[in-house]
Amino acid sequence: MGKTEADPYELLSSALPGHVALFLALQVHRLASEQFTVRGPGHPITASLGGEAVLPCHLSPRMSAENMELRWFRFKFSAVVHRYKDGQDQYGQQMPGYQGRTELLKDNITSGSVSLRIRNVQLSDHGQYTCFFQSNVSYEEALLELQVAVSGSDPHISVDGHQDGGIWVVCRSAGWHPEPEAQWRDHHGQLLSSASEKISKEANGLFHWQISIVITEHSNQDLSCSVRNPLLNQEKISTVSIAELFFPRVNPWMVALGVILSLLAVLIGLASYCFWRQQRAKEKLQGELKWRRALLNAGWEKARQYAVDVTLDPDTAHPKLVLSEDRKRVRHGDKRQDLPDNPERFDPCVSVLGAEGFVGGRRYWEVEVGDKTNWTLGVCRESVSRKGQVTLTPEDGHWAVWLRDGEYKARTSPPTPLPVSVSPSRVGIFLDYEAGEVSFYNVTDRSHLFTFTDTFSGKLRPYFHPYLNAGGTNAAPLIICPVPAQAGGNLGP
Repeated sequence: MGKTEADPYELLSSALPGHVALFLALQVHRLASEQFTVRGPGHPITASLGGEAVLPCHLSPRMSAENMELRWFRFKFSAVVHRYKDGQDQYGQQMPGYQGRTELLKDNITSGSVSLRIRNVQLSDHGQYTCFFQSNVSYEEALLELQVAVSGSDPHISVDGHQDGGIWVVCRSAGWHPEPEAQWRDHHGQLLSSASEKISKEANGLFHWQISIVITEHSNQDLSCSVRNPLLNQEKISTVSIAELFFPRVNPWMVALGVILSLLAVLIGLASYCFWRQQRAKEKLQGELKWRRALLNAGWEKARQYAVDVTLDPDTAHPKLVLSEDRKRVRHGDKRQDLPDNPERFDPCVSVLGAEGFVGGRRYWEVEVGDKTNWTLGVCRESVSRKGQVTLTPEDGHWAVWLRDGEYKARTSPPTPLPVSVSPSRVGIFLDYEAGEVSFYNVTDRSHLFTFTDTFSGKLRPYFHPYLNAGGTNAAPLIICPVPAQAGGNLGP
């Protein structure tokens, strides 16, 4: 007998369960092959202020992440530090504080390894980050921690008086992050107990630290003060020897007589030499002052080449300040205006900021002060406190010069009196961001008033404070003046 021909519908129905099983098996295999975990470095990443930080993440098992969405974020999913999707970096949702500072390193992205580089690291970058990877069927994330570190100034040791029959010695240092570790040691390197310790956080987010110790006549008088950054493992040390002359001896008169005789012997030997040097020094000083005056005047001419158009920001003005429509004039009004109490507004400090902010380069502007006997001009950090008491010092983010009842002073700590032969009716302010300088000029006689030297970070803005005179008189305005066209136009670095 011949073979019976098979029914095609029977063949299809018998083969269908096998095809479905094969399809499901392939889907399960595909889903299993796309399962992954995200791994970070497993330890905190340390970076120096102003430097670079690299936050690495990789997939396990290794697979390509080219077609995945990658996201680094802070606090919550929408606080985007950097985002990568559809094969490209996406900047639309990026947090303002990270704009222009991030870069995704994709050299090994096909093996599932990527790193986020953060340039110009800031104190606000300190903290936890989440590294997030998402494929078509799955997503995972890992936590990373970035620690920002700064080594501050060398310790400064000073004698601040007597206490408990001994000498009160204080060691200070500033500009640290995170909180430093501080110690006293003797000349053998043995730890000494501190009488007091104080750590405070400055307006710029850095820590100021001081420790004290009482040194008696019979204690070891050779000391060292050390301060250490635990993240960078960097230590700065200063030493001091407390002279026995600070302590009374059995016969203080003999000690005093010996000191006086020693000083007389030295003074007699130097008397004739000093007299000769005095005349010579006067002549040299006069020549140097003349040369320096000419040099500073030339600096003012050069500064005017960087003139910019500065206007006032009404959102920062105290409610008693009255601004002109063109935002070039500000005066102290008679009554408080009904203005919204927004966070940017100064109150109770009767101040206002320029609308322009500067994060680099050189900028110059001039302000007409007229015959006002009270005013303050300068620059400040955009992040300075607008509420409560304001301290006009570089430590609190202000670089300013003021006039108070006929006395000109630079607002250093403590203030520096400024010798002014001709009262300025117009003041020039010159900011050189990269050089860390803020200079003030008397435009009236083209003389230099004062220059602050510091290290800047973040945005700086012009600062104005049009005080009333004693008794509440003279509400004349401060006026931002145009600089002659031939002087401006160069906004070079």
